[in-house]
Amino acid sequence: MNKLFHIISILSLMIISFNNIQAQTSEFEESSLNDRRYQFPPLQAIIDSVIKRSAKVAFRANNVSSKEATLATERIHWSRNMGVSADTRYGNLSNFANTEDGLTNSQALTTARQFTYSVGIFLKFPLFDAINRKHQIKLATAEVDAAKSMAESQKEEIRQTVIAMYQNLILKEKLLQIRSRMLGDGRVNKQMVEKEFRNGVVPLSEYVRISGMTINMEAAYETAMSEFITAKQLLEDMAGFVFELKLSN
Repeated sequence: MNKLFHIISILSLMIISFNNIQAQTSEFEESSLNDRRYQFPPLQAIIDSVIKRSAKVAFRANNVSSKEATLATERIHWSRNMGVSADTRYGNLSNFANTEDGLTNSQALTTARQFTYSVGIFLKFPLFDAINRKHQIKLATAEVDAAKSMAESQKEEIRQTVIAMYQNLILKEKLLQIRSRMLGDGRVNKQMVEKEFRNGVVPLSEYVRISGMTINMEAAYETAMSEFITAKQLLEDMAGFVFELKLSN
């Protein structure tokens, strides 16, 4: 009976040891994967994509085109004061003639099918247009310059925003790697302390303290993971494509 009990005890210890070794191996593998760094798309490629997709940039570009059209109209505004006119008529036209020679007075109304036409030119010199034309062109030119400046300002704002978000994404990735390593070390430490606690080497208070530290590390890791995913998805949404992450090592 005692021999059977010893065999069962040895087998139980072997199973427990095997499970511990397997768990540690799995965690080390997870830690090793998390230690690898990702390669994000080039910053300039993301900036170009965001600017290309930006509705605000498109609006500013359309505004520039509108102002340039207004300027072109102002430059040829003078042409409205001169031109060529032509008029043609065809049909039954009535002519009334009144002849008076002092003694007799005769009147005649004749109707005949006729084709008439007239061609001429007109030229006007509106004083207000002549005086104000320079100011109108200057105003239209200033509006074009202002629209172009706003368009460039919009691109610059987007460029700065993307740079900040890109650097924030890299920072989140580094923090995630740090949290991952800390969590891996914490789990190993917890298992060692747990084993020592079962063997009576460390007191319960130390085991509880180590367990609490590991839980805090897990919470910090999940927070870092969430912040990394959020930063990545926000930048992907602006760029309009999903980043294909490549492991750098």
